[in-house]
Amino acid sequence: MDIKPLRYFVEVAHHASFTRAAEVLHVAQPAVSMAIRKLEAELELTLFHRNDRKVSLTDEGQRLLQHARRILQTLDDAQLEMQELRGLTRGEVRVGIPGMLGSYYFPPILMAFRHRHPNLRLSVVEAGTGELRDMLQEGLLDLAIIVADAVPAELEASLFLRQQMMVILPEDHALARQSRISYDAFFSEELVLFQPGYFHRKAVDQIAERCGCSPNIGFETNLLPLIKSIVKQGFGISTLLAMVLRDDPDLVAVPFEEPVWLDLSIAWRRQGYLSRANRAFVDFVLAHSAAQASRQQP
Repeated sequence: MDIKPLRYFVEVAHHASFTRAAEVLHVAQPAVSMAIRKLEAELELTLFHRNDRKVSLTDEGQRLLQHARRILQTLDDAQLEMQELRGLTRGEVRVGIPGMLGSYYFPPILMAFRHRHPNLRLSVVEAGTGELRDMLQEGLLDLAIIVADAVPAELEASLFLRQQMMVILPEDHALARQSRISYDAFFSEELVLFQPGYFHRKAVDQIAERCGCSPNIGFETNLLPLIKSIVKQGFGISTLLAMVLRDDPDLVAVPFEEPVWLDLSIAWRRQGYLSRANRAFVDFVLAHSAAQASRQQP
């Protein structure tokens, strides 16, 4: 089986369009259509439903897509490793970081890493940890920050951060004077939460399920400044990592009565090839985490 038709097949499946796949591949659309037809003839299977301009995978196409992605990722890994054996480097780190960490934890790390390795390119994608995990498994990212208790067998991960989830409130809120806040008290308030798919929202949903509470969600947004603004204006309360409340005197952070800790890991594909650039980034993040932990020890 030729590799090129497999690449074309994966792009058509990803974009659900022969035309868009051709644009991404920088080839003529008829060349993509012909390659797919030849692949279908070789396999004696129909891989796509073709309805007007809409394209969707058949059941057989879905099965092939799983194999095709693994084959292409393995080939790309092999080519990269061979390049590095000749003394070349990829020179790029593709890392997925959830928004909260991207705003409050990673900026100094990214800048310090870039200062140490000026020839390496950093490509940072922001999304929820669930989406980042999927992108990593599909080979769209080299590294991703994911929740430590949700590492699938296909990935390898190293824990680098443990942070407490805090209830955030405006200064004049009645609960702001308490030293601890119960789950019942938290869920009795109107809440401002991230949308599903983000670790912040997953933590809240797990707490609600555990205590049999139903969240009263007034706002859903992934924009941290908006969440903080809504809370400051008194239109709801939320829960965020402790780091988000630093240097913000208009908000009060109070821990839950039963503390909620969030463990985060940096992950990569277990069977994939981790380039020198990516290994350097992982080592840098872990070293930064260890240095922070040592400074916090009495």
